[in-house]
Amino acid sequence: MTLSELLPSVGLSAEPKLDGQLWPDETSIGEGADVIVGGVGLSRIAATFGTPCQVLDETHLRRQARMFRRVLPETEVAFASKALPCRSVVRWMAEEGLSVDVSSAGELAIARSVGFPAERILFHGNVKTAEDLKAALAYRVGRIVIDSLDEIDHLAALVTAGQAVMIRVTPGVDPHTHQAIATGVEDQKFGLSLASGAAMEAIGRVLAQPSLRLVGLHCHIGSQIRGVAPYEEAARRMVRLIVDVHARYGVTIGTLDLGGGFAVPYLAGEDSFDVDGLAMRLRGALNFECATGRVPVPRLIIEPGRAIAATAGVTLYRVAAVKRGTRRTFVAVDGGMSDNPRPALYGARYTVRLIARHSNAPRRVCTVVGRHCEAGDVIADDVPLPADIHAGDLIAVPVTGAYHYAMASNYNMVGRPPVVGVRDGRTTLLVRRETEDDLLRRDLAA
Repeated sequence: MTLSELLPSVGLSAEPKLDGQLWPDETSIGEGADVIVGGVGLSRIAATFGTPCQVLDETHLRRQARMFRRVLPETEVAFASKALPCRSVVRWMAEEGLSVDVSSAGELAIARSVGFPAERILFHGNVKTAEDLKAALAYRVGRIVIDSLDEIDHLAALVTAGQAVMIRVTPGVDPHTHQAIATGVEDQKFGLSLASGAAMEAIGRVLAQPSLRLVGLHCHIGSQIRGVAPYEEAARRMVRLIVDVHARYGVTIGTLDLGGGFAVPYLAGEDSFDVDGLAMRLRGALNFECATGRVPVPRLIIEPGRAIAATAGVTLYRVAAVKRGTRRTFVAVDGGMSDNPRPALYGARYTVRLIARHSNAPRRVCTVVGRHCEAGDVIADDVPLPADIHAGDLIAVPVTGAYHYAMASNYNMVGRPPVVGVRDGRTTLLVRRETEDDLLRRDLAA
């Protein structure tokens, strides 16, 4: 039984307060119940740029990047560009001194277009096409992360000089997250298994290739991981592999990349990830395991994406219709799974807020749905909204800075929304709205 079946009306009439964990820093309530982000009213943005519209607070995003560098000063912080592959964002990360990880020639093209330093780029991907590898080599990216035994041969055939590579290892650590975003357990598509011996075999093959230079090991155990313990366990297992490599080959692994996946809160009451605790426990685990194994402590890399971008983003929608069934109230908006597929993919949950209009009506539990021809096109299930919500109202969904623009599609031939940057009371159109001409341009068979 759903919350809406148990509780058709929550009976509250006061405007809910903003949850500081879910909205960009310094977000406030303005006149007429408007929400102010980056010094700009969201209703003004909707009026100027239309809806749906994705709003991105540049100051908040930069502050998140600086936080990781401050808490982990001896660690290389690489922004996972797959979370928000936008040229302005990648440029901001370069200005903040971060590295960047990319997983396709397209993501590399974004980094290349803003002059991102090649030596600070890590090229990932469990499937790298010949075009991907050629693009990485042409730009002389700093490190290529090998994800399969076949890839070693493919890359070695293309390289003439010593290309720095890392090997992605599957450490067999369960991060206790959704199955669709758990990537460090055995028997899934990412990396080379530690338990099966495939990781050690890959290391041996790379060391036998004169054109490749092994500089480090990599693992990524999943996304939306709330606890520090899985990272600590992954670090311990990876150091033990480093010890074994030193014993077998006499080679010292100088870099250890533990990936990202640090959880962010999407709903009120959810905890933020303990980055300070991560720093403390990783230092302890690395120092102990390296001292025990008598190997030098490797330089650490982490790859936050969501943890930098998610809470910097807010998506605006216009209500198109309200339908009241026997047990549910559906609030249909002008966007949906084409701009946010996460609820349909793995049950992601969001909070929703009516903005730019005061309402004293009691709150009713509603399901906010999109415009697409799928019953699963749900943006937020069981959320309290004023009982008098109606067509034309403006709603805002926070924590939408990561994996929204990145995963958007053209389902039902709907154009993807714009991305509008806000900072110090100013707006900047970072990515324009997709037009019908854009949609037709690739369709050549008229």
